[in-house]
Amino acid sequence: MFQEPVIRIQNLSHYYGQGVLRKQILFDINLNIYPGEIVLMTGPSGSGKTTLISLIGALRSAQYGSLNVLGQELVRASQSALVKIRRKAGYIFQAHNLLSFLTAQQNVEMAIKLQAHPRHVERQAQNILKAVGLGHRFHYYPDNLSGGQKQRVAIARALVNMPKLVLADEPTAALDKQSGRDVVEIMQKLAKEQGSTIVLVTHDNRILDIADRIVQIEDGYLFTSDPLQQSAKSLKQSS
Repeated sequence: MFQEPVIRIQNLSHYYGQGVLRKQILFDINLNIYPGEIVLMTGPSGSGKTTLISLIGALRSAQYGSLNVLGQELVRASQSALVKIRRKAGYIFQAHNLLSFLTAQQNVEMAIKLQAHPRHVERQAQNILKAVGLGHRFHYYPDNLSGGQKQRVAIARALVNMPKLVLADEPTAALDKQSGRDVVEIMQKLAKEQGSTIVLVTHDNRILDIADRIVQIEDGYLFTSDPLQQSAKSLKQSS
């Protein structure tokens, strides 16, 4: 039995600016992404990758076509609908965006407290930090953590609520080879354990092997996407 996509994109286009300054950034994007799939999005700088992932994550309002994420249509969606999707997704960015005045544990706890009915906040935060190899850094502030450790905290924060969708934009760009590898392998392991779907924007050719599928964006157009192949793969694995 085929699974329904977590993300279903049909003829999605997007523009920046108004009037004579209006510029089209995305052109008729079509893409299905399925539960538990790790999809890497590659392409040159300025090609539209970050715009697309921000639309998927409801960080921008989608304009034309259809963008359905976790069962919610986001084109012309209300602000409350966009907020609902944001709360269901986990976000990891190139800049870890940790709050410098909070410890590693407190940064993760903030994500838990944003949920409607947070429970066992301290225990959840400590368990996910242990899972990313920071069991000995609960009470360290970001200034006392390495770049790789900060990104591990960011991963812990993104995954602590067991989101169905994880969106990562260049999470290894500021890391050395080993730290970058460690970070994506932690993401891969935890997301697979939780059954999450990962969409990861990257220029890092060293991590392409973690992907179930790689799609490429050039000049706002999507290439090398084969959702039927993934559907067949999912069917084979479930049989």
